[in-house]
Amino acid sequence: MNKKFSFLGILILITSLFLTACGGTEKSNSEQGTGNESQKTIKVAHYFAEDHPQNLALKEKFKKIVEEESKGSLKVQIFPNSTLGAEKEFYDGVRNGTIEMGIPGLIMQADIPKMAVPEWPFLFKDFEHVKAVLNGPIGEELTADLEKEHGVRPLAWSANGFRMFSSNKPIKNLEEFDGLRLRMPNIPNYITLGKLLGANVTPLPISEIFSALEQNVVDGQDNPIATLRASGWYEVQSDVLESKHMFSPNVYIINTQFWNSLSEEQQQIIEKASKTAAEYEFELLEKSYEEDKKFLEEHGVNFTTPSEEFSQDMEKAAEPLYDEIYKKYDWAKDLVERVKAEAD
Repeated sequence: MNKKFSFLGILILITSLFLTACGGTEKSNSEQGTGNESQKTIKVAHYFAEDHPQNLALKEKFKKIVEEESKGSLKVQIFPNSTLGAEKEFYDGVRNGTIEMGIPGLIMQADIPKMAVPEWPFLFKDFEHVKAVLNGPIGEELTADLEKEHGVRPLAWSANGFRMFSSNKPIKNLEEFDGLRLRMPNIPNYITLGKLLGANVTPLPISEIFSALEQNVVDGQDNPIATLRASGWYEVQSDVLESKHMFSPNVYIINTQFWNSLSEEQQQIIEKASKTAAEYEFELLEKSYEEDKKFLEEHGVNFTTPSEEFSQDMEKAAEPLYDEIYKKYDWAKDLVERVKAEAD
C-alpha cells in the first residue's frame, strides 16, 4: 500500500513538473510573440513598373511610415509590375483576402457605376482640378459603395495621370484614327470612346501591351506618358498625341476583414501612410511630365499637340458616350456639372 502511495506521489510530482515546464514554455513563446509572431504582413499589389512614381511613393513613403510608426508590428511587402497577377487578378485577391492591399485603377466600375466617373472623357482640366474633386466630398461619394459591394475599403486616391495616345504613326486629326488598331483597357467606356474616335479597339491587360505593340498586333495604346516611359513601350512606338482625353486615377484599397483585424492605432497609421504616399505620388507624377517628355523625345518619340479644332473634334466625337451615360444614370448629369464646377 505504501509503495502504491509512493508511486502515486512520484507520478503527481512528475505531472506537476511537466505542467510547470509547459507553462514556462508558453510564457516564453508569448514574450517572443510580441516580436515576430505578432507581426502582420501587408502585401501591396499593383501593375506599375518599379521606377514608376506609384511604386516609388509606396517604397519611399507608405512602407517607411507603416513599418516605423507601427514599431515593427506591421511589415509591408510591395509587388509591382503585375507580380501577383494582372489588375483583375490582384483586385480579386484583395477582395477575397489573399492579398491585403492593392492599387488598382477603376476596374470595379462594372459593379459600382460611380467609380467610372473620373475616367469619363474630357472631364478634368488639370491636376489641381483632379485633386479638388477626388480629395473632397465628390471623391468620397464615388467610393461610398466600394466596401459594401466588394469588401474592400478605400484609403486614398492616387494618380495614373492624363491619358494620351501613343502610336506607330502621327495622329494630327480625327480622320487619322480611322482603322487605327488601338489597345484599350477592357472597360466599356474606354472601348466606346476608342470606337467613337474611329479606331479598331482591342482590349488587353496592361501586362500584354509591349508584346502586342512589338508584334504589330496593335498600332497604338493610350496611357499617361510616365507609364509609356516606365514600361519601355517607347521602344516600339514612334509618336504621342497629347490628347489628355481622360484622367486615370488609382485608388489605395485594403481588404475589409484584414482592416477589421487591426488595432485602431494600426488603422490610423495605414490611413495616414496611404494619404501621404498618394499625395507624394501626385507630386512626382506632375513634376515628371516634362522630364518624361524630354526622355521620350531623346529616344525618338515625336509629340503632337492637338490644335484647338482637333481637340474640339475629339470632344464632339465623345458626346454620344455622355448621351448614353445620362440616359442610363439619373445622377450622372448633375455629378458631371458638379465636377466641372470644381475647376472654377
